[in-house]
Amino acid sequence: MKDASSQPTSYFSHVVIFWTDPSNPKSVDELIAGGERYLKPIPGVIQYHMGRMVGSPRPVVDQSYQVALNLIFPNKKAQDDYQVHPLHVEFVEKVFKVHCKRAVVYDFA
Repeated sequence: MKDASSQPTSYFSHVVIFWTDPSNPKSVDELIAGGERYLKPIPGVIQYHMGRMVGSPRPVVDQSYQVALNLIFPNKKAQDDYQVHPLHVEFVEKVFKVHCKRAVVYDFA
């Protein structure tokens, strides 16, 4: 991230795109609630944002998914620690595996 008054700062971004189970109309809400419960409190997360796909008339915008997660960490090690944190593991088992059919992850620094 960069602001006009400082030099660029390096962060590690972790973006997850989720396709929820279409047979369960509550999957989107349950996934977002699960993120708030299990993922948001994990130490090392600088910024947490999880929400529903927003439609767009622009054909370049992917509108096939239902939920996205955008996390920013101070560095890759913090993200690596997040991946093995018990709350993340619990989210995967109790929320992701129950409510999602597919996910794609984009990591960049």
